[in-house]
Amino acid sequence: MGKSRTKRFKRPQFSPTGDSQGELAAAENGTEQEDDDGPAAELLEKLQHPSAEVRECACAGLARLVQQRPALPDLARRDAVRRLGPLLLDPSLAVRETAAGALRNLSACGGFEVCDDMVTKDVMTPLVALLRECSAGLDSSEMSAQKDKDRSGSSVENIANEAVNVLWNVCECSSRAVSIFNKEGCLEIVIKFLSRFSTNVDLAVSVAYCLQTVTEDNPELLKSFRASALQVLESAMLAPASSMEHILLKTLVAGTVWNLKEAIPSKSQAEVMHAVLRIVSEALDVDAGEAVIRLKQAETQRLQTASETAEATEAAGGGGVATDNDEDEMGAAPRERRGRREASVSDFLPPTDQERREAAALLTAQQTALEILVNMCCSEGPSDDEDEWEEALSSSDESEALVEDALCEGAGQLLSPLCLSHEVHAALTSFLLPRKVFEKTAFPNSAAVGLCSRSPAWKPLVRKMSTVQCRALLCLQSLVSLLEVEHLGGAPALQALAQHLSTLLFSQPDFAQHVDFLEAISSALRALLQTMASKNIPQCMTPDQLMVLCRAGLQSASVGVRVNVVSILGITGSVLAKEDGTLETLKAIGCSLLEVATKDPSLVVAGEALDALFDVFADGREAARACVQIRLLPALRELQPVFRMKIRKEGRGQYSPDQLRVLDNVKTNLRRFVAYQEAVQQGPTAEPPEPLREGAALAPERARFGEPSSNASALSVDSRF
Repeated sequence: MGKSRTKRFKRPQFSPTGDSQGELAAAENGTEQEDDDGPAAELLEKLQHPSAEVRECACAGLARLVQQRPALPDLARRDAVRRLGPLLLDPSLAVRETAAGALRNLSACGGFEVCDDMVTKDVMTPLVALLRECSAGLDSSEMSAQKDKDRSGSSVENIANEAVNVLWNVCECSSRAVSIFNKEGCLEIVIKFLSRFSTNVDLAVSVAYCLQTVTEDNPELLKSFRASALQVLESAMLAPASSMEHILLKTLVAGTVWNLKEAIPSKSQAEVMHAVLRIVSEALDVDAGEAVIRLKQAETQRLQTASETAEATEAAGGGGVATDNDEDEMGAAPRERRGRREASVSDFLPPTDQERREAAALLTAQQTALEILVNMCCSEGPSDDEDEWEEALSSSDESEALVEDALCEGAGQLLSPLCLSHEVHAALTSFLLPRKVFEKTAFPNSAAVGLCSRSPAWKPLVRKMSTVQCRALLCLQSLVSLLEVEHLGGAPALQALAQHLSTLLFSQPDFAQHVDFLEAISSALRALLQTMASKNIPQCMTPDQLMVLCRAGLQSASVGVRVNVVSILGITGSVLAKEDGTLETLKAIGCSLLEVATKDPSLVVAGEALDALFDVFADGREAARACVQIRLLPALRELQPVFRMKIRKEGRGQYSPDQLRVLDNVKTNLRRFVAYQEAVQQGPTAEPPEPLREGAALAPERARFGEPSSNASALSVDSRF
């Protein structure tokens, strides 16, 4: 499995406050949207208004409008980025903040294409200038005084936070933005913002997100890191975790430090890796379900107390002898009096989202910690020149022979192997991380899910809890692939783990509807069953369960799910092929794999199905009988030229070089497997044929789609599961 850079996260978005929003609500939700011009034209026009208050109002409206996906094309057509960009340097701090907020939301909601378009339209020029001014303004008494004068309370740090979020979003989506980040020396600026983590954790978290993004696969930036910058990162990692947001900050910084490992002196490597995994361990130590319950209850209690205090204060202020003004107030319409009363009570209520922010920060920290672990378990293997490989995949038969020779010489390097350094091994051991990962694979706390589901504001956290579970399952896959069986607790522990995963899977009747969960758990099951098969450990999934998973998984729209399910079929079938009385199950498995190999629209899935067929029918008396009865050989003869043609026609444009290497290896093995079966079925049948061994008839070390090699070093660990 490659690096665990997951799908783009849903970004926290800018939420403008102030009276200007109320003025825009009707325009955004009322009849103006039905006009062909919509609210976009009017808001963009107001960006040029001489009044700073009107410009701020327009920026706030755009910040909310861009969250409506249908509005994005209209905003692009009207060149919203070029109109908003100059306002990042507006004389008014409030306008700067809301303009940055609008661009933040645009980059968060628009996705990769919109972010790339923003860079094309030169948003980076005013954005970098704004970041520089904010950096200078942090020490400027003039701008500090300006903060107090600004009617909206906008500060340099608030503006910097919005600007860093824009920077983070565009750098994640655009390599050109990352190049500008490197060239313009943005590292020094954001490190200065990060150094204020003790007083402004929100800004520090935004910077940490940005740094984790820009430091990944960026050798040029690694050269720019000075000792002073590393010291700031170290200080943030060593700071006490006084809140869930500080836990998130430390975890994000740990991820950044892992990305920077090549820039860390070798004498400090062990210490740094230990520190990174200590933070990962601390993040995973927290029981997220209990924490969510505690925080939700704390919010409820706080709001109730504040409401009672406000009611009592208002009641006390309303007593005494009535005056003429009191009579006027009593004479007001009931709705008007009630509206003023509700506004008065709300003035006493504190902000209502702090506990929710803390809960979200914890869940995000745990998700990030698990992603760091997966990335630690993977390494980048040597990559061949893509042009050379594509040239080798030309249509000539001569080049096919050259490709085959290359595969036989270097098949062991087709996929990046999993590996762990000694330092990571030692830290995994000392922090008991396999056990902590295993604990996170359980379903989210039902009481916490219930509390969050009943509150619209907290309901998104249910999704976050499920995401943590999925990340834990993917992390478990890596650990199972890495660690020796004895270091996972031996055969009994692996069987118990397999039973746990089966229970998770089949306890949900609608598991096929949850694609992320199904992909994660099928990946974990695939790795676990492969390990058990390689050590001849009896597997615990029944044929009925296997076929239920097969039917559900092969109908999934996710290529990853289909690849995992096909591989599980192959692993299970190869085990059953060596046993007696398994003919019918082998026939069912063979028919399923053959159908996938011939009909699945993805060559990756079809290739995995062929590879699984080679495993199942390469050896064993029952496998030989099943092979004849399902007419596997004629089907593969017919498929062989079709598969070769698809690789030539579809492969180059749709699949990565790594996938093409694996597909070509499968093509080579298909030809050899057909020749082997022809020899078997033409020879005597009284005795089972000699098994088809790897490295002989088939190409050595056949690569798998998305499956890591199991070349892990041993860990001296007791059972952690």
